[in-house]
Amino acid sequence: MRILVVNPNTTVSMTEKAAEAARLVAATGTEIIAATAAMGPASIEGHYDGALALPGLLDAIRAGEAAGAQAAVIACFDDTGLDAARSLASIPVLGLCESALVTAGFLAQRFTVVTTLERSRVLLENLTRHYGFGGRAKVRAADIPVLDLEKEGSGALDKLRHQIERALAEDGAEAIVLGCAGMADLAYELQSIYHVPVVDGVSAAVKQAEALIAQRLTTSKRGSYAAPLAKPYAGMLSGFAPAASA
Repeated sequence: MRILVVNPNTTVSMTEKAAEAARLVAATGTEIIAATAAMGPASIEGHYDGALALPGLLDAIRAGEAAGAQAAVIACFDDTGLDAARSLASIPVLGLCESALVTAGFLAQRFTVVTTLERSRVLLENLTRHYGFGGRAKVRAADIPVLDLEKEGSGALDKLRHQIERALAEDGAEAIVLGCAGMADLAYELQSIYHVPVVDGVSAAVKQAEALIAQRLTTSKRGSYAAPLAKPYAGMLSGFAPAASA
């Protein structure tokens, strides 16, 4: 199996962290192909960053599929561009938030997503409702800029742990979901500290991608995720114009 893991921001160290988390759980024989968006923001924190990350993300998915990837994982917990990518690609495309929520739902009745900034908390609350987990999941923000997860001495881990402890004490959380791809390397450590399931979206998405490939399943192209209609695109986006179907 060949699974493409795409970081939709342009910070290579975050791509490497996501790829490492993916390879830790990948089955023998699964190849993880990591890609970093060639254009866009250095981190994705809110709607504006997410919108401007889409061209680089879609370009990387298109190239990865052409190179033989059998599934793609978008390594951003906002599920940036997920619907657009599913329309573009003929292979399965998974997002971290959806994958992590589904996995946590197998393990606990109530769980808390701990994310980075307040602006991301509101976005993720909307996603939990969209995916049908609004009644089971709460979302907390740890007041951590995404890039601080890469900085020693930033205090990011202490802030994250504080919100996890509040989730366990105040939310009645039975499991924790890490609400940022930049936290992927912390899941096992935090699970050993708090003795509850700690779900990392990268790992969850990779295992679900393997399952879809094994079952020879891919995204339906009837209706919502039908291939985009051929039409001209103007300006800097001209290269993204959909071609006519064969």
